[in-house]
Amino acid sequence: MESSVDETEVAVGEPAASDEAKGEIRDKPVTGAVLVTLALLSAVAPLATDLYLAAFPQMVKALSTTPSGVQMSLTGFLIGVSVGQLVFGPLSDRLGRMGPLLVGVVVYLASSATAALAPTIAVLVLARLVQGLSGAAGMVISRAVISDIAEGEAAARAFSLMMLVGGVAPVVGPLAGGAMVEAIGWRGLLWVVAAVGGLSLVFVAAFLRETHPKAKRVKHADGPGLKVLLTPVYLGNAVALGFAFSTMMAYISASPFVYQTMMGLTEFQYGLAFGVNALVLTAVGGLSAKLVRRHAPSRLARVGLLTNLAAVLVIAAIALFDWPAAFLAIPLAVAVGSLGLVFGNTTALAIGAVRQASGLGSAGLGVLQFALAGVVASVVGVGGESTAVPMALTMLAGSLIAIAAMAIAKRAHAKQLARQRQG
Repeated sequence: MESSVDETEVAVGEPAASDEAKGEIRDKPVTGAVLVTLALLSAVAPLATDLYLAAFPQMVKALSTTPSGVQMSLTGFLIGVSVGQLVFGPLSDRLGRMGPLLVGVVVYLASSATAALAPTIAVLVLARLVQGLSGAAGMVISRAVISDIAEGEAAARAFSLMMLVGGVAPVVGPLAGGAMVEAIGWRGLLWVVAAVGGLSLVFVAAFLRETHPKAKRVKHADGPGLKVLLTPVYLGNAVALGFAFSTMMAYISASPFVYQTMMGLTEFQYGLAFGVNALVLTAVGGLSAKLVRRHAPSRLARVGLLTNLAAVLVIAAIALFDWPAAFLAIPLAVAVGSLGLVFGNTTALAIGAVRQASGLGSAGLGVLQFALAGVVASVVGVGGESTAVPMALTMLAGSLIAIAAMAIAKRAHAKQLARQRQG
């Protein structure tokens, strides 16, 4: 079915006077500036996580600390992001989107500057913890805003476009940091993170408006609570998204060893290979945003997951049978690229199932992704630098669980529709 909206816009809504009293939103197009703003907000945390990794050795010397001490600055940030999403998601359901979002972005900017100026490792770790807590506001509320103003194929298209940045940021961040660290040092990299926060604040103030009407907030102030996250349609799609994301995190965690140690690539060649896979992911995500006009988001997500599984099976065969590591290059690109059909569509399906508590639903997605990413990073490193087997098996497990979860969500949705018809 053809959509009537322009290619650069998706159907979303602003509350009309009569609709706001009902807590409803009418469909209107959202400009590219709004999508860019939401994408920037969703990319803040991945950039803050990955951009400064190459500077860890510098930081150990400059702050007179240990590698584990510097690692705590990353751990603190990840803890902050996880907790912050659980705070800002439900808070935005009760108080509206703009208030909590502006508070979060302002605190993020202040804590980013503090981190860049930190005189000791203790100050840095504390600043990074606050940075994670406040940065979570942009991540969780950006998804909730899309749910407020769009649904169905329009939401899937908006999520696909928005998440291009969020999906590519973990891939591009380490490369950009490695390229800049010699020139601007670790403090310079943290100032870049602060600058992104400042840019986010400007975009939020210029282009975003409240999307969660007061009547709707009152209506759901005493809503279903955490149990809404256990509804089969939401849970199935959320697990599918989380474990699909885990396959990419397994690739990211193992890629330096796979490309450099096993394939023998130089740092520059590794950067090129990494960049190509990021471009493939970006291109497929853009394609998904176009295809969703004619194909259901669930169908596109299933195609993406099945393609991912096929590629991961090839990766597993190469690793288990100890075939030449160079053979991994193409299936890795396919495995990563196929996720462009998955991320935006499963996000739309999950949050669309809990529109009455989209802030909480968005928080659930974010926490699940970060928790799985942490587990995957530790599991992939178990085998050392000479084998791709841990990466391959981790990717295979993630892909299979994602497909199973998607099937459960599809079955639950079909039962839900059947009950509605009977009723």
